[in-house]
Amino acid sequence: MNKLFIFMLLVVMQNVTAQAPIFKDKFHQTIKVLNFGTFHMGYTNDATSVDFDEKDEKNKVDVHKIAQLLAEFKPTVIIVETPPSYNFTLQKAYQAYLVNPKMEIKDPNEIELLAFELGRLSKTKQIFGIDHKMGYNYGIGYQLAKTKINDDTYERYSNLIELQEKNLNYDNLSLLEKLKVENHPQYLDFLMNINADMLTYVSTEGNYEGADQAAKFYQRNLRMYSNLNQIDLKPTDRVFIIMGAAHTAFFNDFMKRSPKYELVNPFIYLK
Repeated sequence: MNKLFIFMLLVVMQNVTAQAPIFKDKFHQTIKVLNFGTFHMGYTNDATSVDFDEKDEKNKVDVHKIAQLLAEFKPTVIIVETPPSYNFTLQKAYQAYLVNPKMEIKDPNEIELLAFELGRLSKTKQIFGIDHKMGYNYGIGYQLAKTKINDDTYERYSNLIELQEKNLNYDNLSLLEKLKVENHPQYLDFLMNINADMLTYVSTEGNYEGADQAAKFYQRNLRMYSNLNQIDLKPTDRVFIIMGAAHTAFFNDFMKRSPKYELVNPFIYLK
């Protein structure tokens, strides 16, 4: 019995050792990043959207409560999902909000409702946009449904998505619970799947229609990440990023591998 116990212990130790880091993969000083995913709280041309009245006073109060929780991160820089070409206008709007947080905003979204308020509470001075627009044909899977040569994986995938969304009961969740879902690691993987990876299961013979469309979504996110990397960030900065959660999913993957950034768990603050 003792010999068996020792043998099993050695096996466990070998497995643990095999999974241990083999080299240092982060710089000595890393930039702390709270990479936060959300649904779009205002108008969006995304394929899917959440029913949310951005002008409702109760919704505004609820969003500001979330901002108060996240402000504990104390960001020095805020990154949002707008193109860099909009940075001057973005900064001007943000400064106006800091002077008068009760100002009327015609069509607010998560930037004005959450990012601006979080910045005000945190006394954050810098805000930048990193979005990059690129079109891609998300509906390619349905268009090739009758001509594709693949097995039935795409159809089964679609059915699984419907089942998952039903089980989540997302529409009936509170705002806090919705945002907890949006930032859950499993849900972020799910978003990468439904926005890109599942398209690799559709094609016609000798072609890569689905994969090519998925590649465009990867490319868009890589270009957004490149926009982030063009901002002059210091090791002492604390960066809060707020984007549609599908982008958050890609950025989490990029940043895990980057020696420059260190991801901060959003659930430390979503209490």
